Amino acid sequence: MTVTPKKSLGQHFLVDENILGVIDRMSALASADVVLEVGPGLGILTRYLAERVARVHSIELDRSLEPHLHDALAGVSNVELVWADVLTVAIDDLEPRPSKLVANLPYNVATPLVLETLEHASSIDLWCVMVQREVADRFFAVPRTKAYGAVSVLVQLSARRTGFHAVSPHVFRPPPRVQSALLAFERSPTAPIASVRPVVEAAFALRRKTAANAIAHSGLAPRERAVQALVSIGHAPNARAEELSPDEFVALADALR
Repeated sequence: MTVTPKKSLGQHFLVDENILGVIDRMSALASADVVLEVGPGLGILTRYLAERVARVHSIELDRSLEPHLHDALAGVSNVELVWADVLTVAIDDLEPRPSKLVANLPYNVATPLVLETLEHASSIDLWCVMVQREVADRFFAVPRTKAYGAVSVLVQLSARRTGFHAVSPHVFRPPPRVQSALLAFERSPTAPIASVRPVVEAAFALRRKTAANAIAHSGLAPRERAVQALVSIGHAPNARAEELSPDEFVALADALR
């Protein structure tokens, strides 16, 4: 059965099974695991996961893949196919609740899904995801670098990176025009995203402005108050958002409150 990937959905199907062993190692698959997969594509990873874990919740938006996936998963009884936009699914309501997210993520959903699951899918404690290389770099970028931004801060406040593996375009069909990477990270007990996110997003919204001016422009706080908060955590009044570490954003949010 021939399946044509949909560019509009950011589909690049995993076709090279050699990468599956790397995914297995980086996600530390165990027989008792309940795994959430997003964008199963041709079902290669789905079946591999099903053979190694207790349960797989596989969420797919594209109903045209249904006949192919049912054929690919014939005889497999521990996979639940959910036909929905994953960003509309209450992941904590899945039964049994998933503890790991292991997926070749569609490009157009990778960043919002990671942030959404970090903030709202409390049962998930490990992620092993295939994403664009620039997205992987952005998640764990350090301050004062071009890649460092609001997403970097929010991810690093909730997780620590445990693995990275560069991936050739040739493991996908069609081969993407960008480089990809397999990225693993696990939840860490730090400040909840919700309490810091408004300040982070406001500070980075206007990167050419100082953090105080950006925060004031957002309406989150008057400029004078933002300046006082920056000085109170040891930064200059004209500091820019990319100069603050994730922990300093927590301190800034506390000072603004």
